[in-house]
Amino acid sequence: MSLTPERIRELTELCRRFRVESLTAIHGVQSGHPGGSLSVCEILTLLYQEKMNISADNLDDPDRDRLVLCKGHAAPMLYCNLIEKGILPKGSLSTLRRIDSELQGHPCNSTPGVEMPAGPLGIGLGAAEGMALALRLNGSPARVYAILGDGELDEGAVWEAAASSARFGLSNLTAIVDWNKLRLDSQTGDFMDLCARWSAFGWNVFRCNGHNLSALYGCLEAAEAWKEGPSVIIADTVKGKGVSVMEYVPAWHGQAIDEETFALAMKELGGEQ
Repeated sequence: MSLTPERIRELTELCRRFRVESLTAIHGVQSGHPGGSLSVCEILTLLYQEKMNISADNLDDPDRDRLVLCKGHAAPMLYCNLIEKGILPKGSLSTLRRIDSELQGHPCNSTPGVEMPAGPLGIGLGAAEGMALALRLNGSPARVYAILGDGELDEGAVWEAAASSARFGLSNLTAIVDWNKLRLDSQTGDFMDLCARWSAFGWNVFRCNGHNLSALYGCLEAAEAWKEGPSVIIADTVKGKGVSVMEYVPAWHGQAIDEETFALAMKELGGEQ
């Protein structure tokens, strides 16, 4: 299967809108992580709006698909998708990071639609592995997706989970690395080392442009068809994608958005002020 041109246009427009909404919320509270939220936009949007079996009506269904946002600082983009699915109320993104809000800076279990809390990097893949194991033991057709940042791959816990996931042959688990080449304050490793490392740990490795919806969809389909063990998609992305002054700039990993930058972002993304 593949995405139709019409569906690609619809999803592309959703991604544009989600970028506007995420940056508006981060700017409004003067706190958050714009760079990584923008880089993971197409990945989360394609999974929630096209691929995953998840809706407001099946949050308690044991056969629903699961997503673990290991890089929890990209929560604004997760919330945009949960709102679009009707799982979170419309307008709730304006409460991002505020006291008593369900929409905290990192996902919490108390938030509808969140399968795993986030905060410490490195713990998400192990949690996703546990979910995939339980689903297989229960004979469930559901799949588990884990979204990792590339800087997060410095954590040893990631590779412990990678080794055991391959050992258990978890073909219902797909990891997606948001490979935007930047961590908090520096660059991450090169692509060849990244692919070789995952392959050495026994994973089926795919690579694509993480902003190309058609290419990303094809990798997700191929990963689902692979029955010999877990798959990982190395998604080549741009940190700060869509806003010229944020792209490839480590400082925009996490900082308040000033008025001048916000005005430029809205102009480039076609948002209102």
